[in-house]
Amino acid sequence: MPKPFNVRLEPVGVEMEVEDGETVLSAAFRQGIMLMHGCKEGQCSSCKAILIDGDIELLKYSTFALADYEREENYTLLCRTLAHSDLTVELLSYDEDLLTHSIPVRNYPARVSSIDRLTADICSLGLELEQPFKFWAGQYVDITVPGNGLVRSFSMANVPGGNQLEFIIKVYPDGAFSSVLDKQLKIGDELDIKGPYGICFRHENRTGQMILVGGGSGMAPLWSIANDLARSGEQRPLTFFYGARTQRDLFYLDQIEALGKILPDFRFIPALSHEPEGTDWKGETGFIHEVVARHLRGAELDEETEAYCCGPPPMIEAAVPVLQVSGVEPERIHSEKFTQASH
Repeated sequence: MPKPFNVRLEPVGVEMEVEDGETVLSAAFRQGIMLMHGCKEGQCSSCKAILIDGDIELLKYSTFALADYEREENYTLLCRTLAHSDLTVELLSYDEDLLTHSIPVRNYPARVSSIDRLTADICSLGLELEQPFKFWAGQYVDITVPGNGLVRSFSMANVPGGNQLEFIIKVYPDGAFSSVLDKQLKIGDELDIKGPYGICFRHENRTGQMILVGGGSGMAPLWSIANDLARSGEQRPLTFFYGARTQRDLFYLDQIEALGKILPDFRFIPALSHEPEGTDWKGETGFIHEVVARHLRGAELDEETEAYCCGPPPMIEAAVPVLQVSGVEPERIHSEKFTQASH
């Protein structure tokens, strides 16, 4: 068996080993070193770094994530980087808090414990594991359907602890996983999960207001974060903005009301983008970033205010600038883009 290569990560001074045929990012996950990442497939550029020394091979990637001129200047994507020698890599972005919260990525067998329809196109999937699964509120796992090799990423909706996991999943017409979820999966079926992944998780023992912004299945990590905050006993004001098309697309309303009775300073602000005229809706209307802008305009946000955004890419791309303009420091805005798989 080939000897593993050594990889040194600067400027944090962390060293690790990478096996033959293993990407640098996968090696980091395996050894409990949580680096900045997103898609893990060479599409998003979150793990972009600079190769200082060593020989590498790059697996297939998108030039939107790594332009040709960047490659010529020794930039690389750690999720696509195979080592052919010892390496020294300079991280372009890193989070000391993220490194201290690292959990080794592992494979776990799981069985389906529940499948429930929440709305016309949102399902809840419950899984039971043979052993406790450690993660931070807001993180996600890769779920593999044995036999056909289908892999999809989903965020946990439950709070950490125990061996039960809950997911809130968007059902797409003709989607590969949607078809399995809708027509094939049943209670007791076996699935494989791998994780945890994700850098959009709740940071503990912080002060200041917490703002959650989500839409669709982006409810999952935000629901985990909100309930984890309630369980922690930390006294932080929490405002939860959630966007949906119509009233029929809202769910968990009773649970959200119950959460509001536990948290001392909690506001839930749903917004409907396509509600027809003449209904009894008395809440907010418009796209969620517009509603966030209206509510935060003129608000006094201190430098400790923290925001978590989860949902479709257009929603994230619209909401993040609104939060920044409203006074939330960029390093305190954590986001996760939920995309539909192309295969």
